[in-house]
Formats: sequence, C-alpha cells, structure tokens
Amino acid sequence: MSQPQPDQAIFKQPDQPSSIRERSPDSHDVETNEPDVAEVERIYRKLDLRIIPAFWVLYFLCSAVRSNVGLAQTMNTDTEHDLGSVLKMTPHQVSTGLALFYVCYVVFDLPSNLIMTRLSPHVWMSRIVISVGVIGTCLAAMKAAWSFYLLRLLLGVVIAGMWPGMAYYLTLFYPPSRTGKRIGQYYTAAQISAAVVGLVSAGFQKIDGERGYVGFQWMFLVYGVITIAVGIVLLWWLPDRPTIPGQEPETRKYFRWIPRSAPALTGRDAEIHYYDLKRAYHRPRWTLKDLLGVFMDWRLWPLLIMYFGVVGVGIGVQSYASVIIRAINPQLSGVELSLLTAPIWLMDLAAILLVTPFSDRFHQYRAVFFSIPACLQILGLLLTTYAGTESNPWPRYGGLLIVGFGLGPTVPITMTWTSEIFQPRHGEVGVAAASAVVSGWGNLGSVVTTYALYEGWASDSAATGRDKYRRSNLVMVGILCASIVAAITMEVLLKMMRRRNGGQDEGEDKIVDGAARREAQQRGLHGLGSSLVNHVRGK
Repeated sequence: MSQPQPDQAIFKQPDQPSSIRERSPDSHDVETNEPDVAEVERIYRKLDLRIIPAFWVLYFLCSAVRSNVGLAQTMNTDTEHDLGSVLKMTPHQVSTGLALFYVCYVVFDLPSNLIMTRLSPHVWMSRIVISVGVIGTCLAAMKAAWSFYLLRLLLGVVIAGMWPGMAYYLTLFYPPSRTGKRIGQYYTAAQISAAVVGLVSAGFQKIDGERGYVGFQWMFLVYGVITIAVGIVLLWWLPDRPTIPGQEPETRKYFRWIPRSAPALTGRDAEIHYYDLKRAYHRPRWTLKDLLGVFMDWRLWPLLIMYFGVVGVGIGVQSYASVIIRAINPQLSGVELSLLTAPIWLMDLAAILLVTPFSDRFHQYRAVFFSIPACLQILGLLLTTYAGTESNPWPRYGGLLIVGFGLGPTVPITMTWTSEIFQPRHGEVGVAAASAVVSGWGNLGSVVTTYALYEGWASDSAATGRDKYRRSNLVMVGILCASIVAAITMEVLLKMMRRRNGGQDEGEDKIVDGAARREAQQRGLHGLGSSLVNHVRGK
C-alpha cells in the first residue's frame, strides 16, 4: 500500500484524523481544525460537476429510448405510418408490449443492483447505457408484433438497475441529506426528455419515408446510436467508488481490461471527503443474512406502496399523454399532439427544481413534501376527467399540467427517503437492495397503468365523448390515495419509534463521520436555525 506524503496527509491512520479532529456531537462552540462549511460545500460542488451532468445525459437518453413508443403510437397516423399500422398491431397489443418492459424491470432490478455492489459501479452503469442504446437501435428494425414484444422484453432486462443504481451510486459520494436535490437534478432529464422527444418527434414526422424508414423508425435509430456513444464515453468519465486516501484502489476481479477512470477527488479534497463520509469508504461485504434483514424491515413496504402509486401515474401519463390529449380534443393533428405533451413535462421539471431542495433542507418532513404533490396529482386527474365542456375541452388539458407539476418531486423524494432510512440501519446493501425493491417492484404500478388502463382497457377505450378514459383516470386517483396513506403511516410510525428511543432515530448511535453529525444536529426548523448560527460564526 502506498502512503500519503507528509505534507499532504491529515490522518495518522484512516480512522484517526490529526489536523482534522473529531467533533463532539453535543458541542457547538468547541474550537476544532475540522473542515469548515465552505470547504465541505466546495468538495460536494466539485463532485456535482463530475457526476450530475453525466447522470443527466445518460438518464435523458435512456428515458427517450424507453418512452418513444408512446409517441410512436400517434406519429404519421394520416399516412398510416404510426406504430400500430406499420406493425399491424391493435392498441391492446401495444399496451401488452409496453407492459412487458416493466415485467422484466421488476424481475431484474434487484439482481442488477446487487451485482453493482460487487463490481465496479461506474462500469456497470456504462454497461446499462450501452445496452439500452443497442436495443433502442434495434427497435428501428421492428417488422411485426413478435419483434416488438421481444425487444421490449430485452430493453427491460438491460435497463433494470439503472434508476436504483443511480441512487445507490450517489450514496458512495454524498450523505443521504444531500441526495434528494441531486436525484431531482438528474431526474429532470426524464421530464426534459419527455418534452424534447415530443417536440423533436414532430421533426421526425417531417422526414417520414426518407430512405425507406418511417418517422418513428428514424426516431429510434438516431436516439439509439447516440446512446451507445454516450455509454462508451461514460466508461472514462464516471468515477469509480472512492478509496481511502493513501490506499490503492481495490484490484478488480472483473473488468480488468477496462482502464480505470480518474478519481473524483485527490489530495486534500479526497481527505476532507473521507472525513465527511467515512461510511462510504468502510463497506463490509454483505451476506445473505444482511440481505434478508433488509426484506424483514417493515419500512420497506410503505415506501414500495408510495412508489407504486406515483410511478404508475407518471408512466401512465408519459406513455399515453398524446392519447389522452387526443381524447380531450379529437381534432388535433399528430404534430399538435406531440407538441402539446411538452408543457406537461416542463411543469414536472419546475416542481422538481422548486421542491426537492426544500425536501433536503427539511429532511425530517419527507412525508409532507411527498403528500402535497401527490394531492396535486389527484386534483389534476379529477380536472382532466370532469372539467371543461364539449365546446371548451382545454380545462381538461389544464388538469394534465397540474398532474405534471405534482409528479415532479414525488419519485425523487421516495428514492431519497429510501436511502435515508436504510443506510444507517443496513449499510451499503440496505441502500442497494431497498432502492432496487422500491423501484423495481414499485414499477408494478407501471404495469397496471400501461397494460390494464387506457388503450389496454377495451371498454374504457371504446367509450365516447367525455366518458373516454374516465375509469382509467379514477383508478390512478385510487393508487395515489394509497401512496399518500402509506407516506402518512410511515411518518407516524417513525415518530412513534423515535419517541420510544428517547427522541433519536434508530441507527443514530452509529454516527461515524462529519456528515452524520450534521444530520443529527440539523433537524427540520431547528436545522434552519443551526445553519444560520454557523453562517454568522463563519463555519
């Protein structure tokens, strides 16, 4: 093992800092040599520049490849070059293909995330992106329903683990109280992707028939090729898991032939990060017993129900936005339908940027920051179902915009709350397994909304006038109510257990680093006061 140079080292041993001394959790005035707030913030901003833009781009492209099928249903319908007409599929068959993706996603999410904890995380993430690009490119060659089914199945297999894997990856570099805003930042890629692909699909419709490809085939081909290229670049850009300052990275058992990416932090920056987030550096190898402990933790199941509802509604709206808008106003053209989907996701984006920073700042009130946007989704769905008139359907479209705004922060908050709850109790395997279960099994909500609702619900799809898709909308209201109840139940039970433990969260006695001490001291409104005091003192 190589040793740090004396003029760079700030640790006598990995767990015993010298010039950075441990600070008593109960002390606010003891003078120490620990990094001040400005230094710590600088370190995390530096990590942001390396990680968040890369995550944003990969999530943008993977979301585009995954969701383009929804737009393909209404592209170039006037020339019968839409997805259903070209592949000779009924709307129910399209719904089946959409649902098959999520079936594989549910099955393979957990294994993928557990593999990621054993292997090089950044290599595994790049593998996911490259595979998604390959399958996305192949979607341009679909000729019949069977090829659509097969490729949607394969897409679900290769993309499984991406979303929970990104949440797990963040915990290697950030404490839980800092992840919500960052998950929200790269989650905006899904909203911008939904908006942009809707706008860009109008352009693809204009080149329909060029070189023998219809509009949606051009769309799949272009996005697929770009995604492959980005996945290859990520092998050299995303940093691998951090290593203790002065120690060499672990020898890879697999992927030895792939060059290592440059470390995210070096020198004193790496040492400060180690002081602030020791938990990410000292990771015991997990066993089957540890994994079973995660599944036996009751906190997993309310989070799963929360995710089931909001992701089901989100994917349902994403997959059928143009179909719902066409039902609201049948006079709209395919290009107009594509353009009108974009504002829904811009509203979604605005809510993410507004709400997720506050949910981190007041991280003891995750349930509140989840439930209020979920209630907005319910309001929007009710307006989409009952508002407006036959001559003025636009209030119903306004309801979709409200749904978009409510959707924004709910998924990032659920994933952040999962990491925040399971990291102190179960460590690295807790974050990996719980994130995968909540995201993977929670996507059964997506199976429900893409297969059993809208075009998949024959009588609801065949209804006329204002009754069209009414029951599908109301089912989504019902699963959102279940999500809100689960969030409130979780909050009440956590408070009861905290009161029983003398005001402390379970796992709070395992404080091992600077970030954990700050999280223990900064709670809700009290945390706001602590931040102001530290700012005045220049800490």
